[in-house]
Amino acid sequence: MTLHLRKARSTDAGAVGAILSQFIDETPWMPRLYTRAEDLAHAGRMIANDWVTVAEDTQGVQGFVARDGCEIHSLYIATSAHRQGIGTCLLDGEKAQCDVLYLWTFQSNLGAQDFYKAAGFTEIERTDGANNDEGLPDIRLQWTRKGT
Repeated sequence: MTLHLRKARSTDAGAVGAILSQFIDETPWMPRLYTRAEDLAHAGRMIANDWVTVAEDTQGVQGFVARDGCEIHSLYIATSAHRQGIGTCLLDGEKAQCDVLYLWTFQSNLGAQDFYKAAGFTEIERTDGANNDEGLPDIRLQWTRKGT
């Protein structure tokens, strides 16, 4: 598999929105708050803000990361592309651009917690979910470049 990372274009909104919708549809504990069309519109806004990097191969976009400054807002991989190193590749690309990164993940998302811990993130806060749209308990994580 040859993977290429690049800044997302407006024409990637459909693929990015579909990956986000797929996660919501396939995750039993995740409530569906928005329609698939709204997921696509959200993807379009993130792309328009110049936050999104996509990972693509010959089959198309397989995952994406959205970062604003040092805050990662989203990192999702298509289900068919899980466990192929795409998330690590996207995250490494963000680490190369920042000395510190922050993100939130849900307490129910044990796979994400394991992934971020293996990537050097540490927990800095837990909440009851009162401040996120889903109302789900979450965890704030931080990564800091060594020597910084």
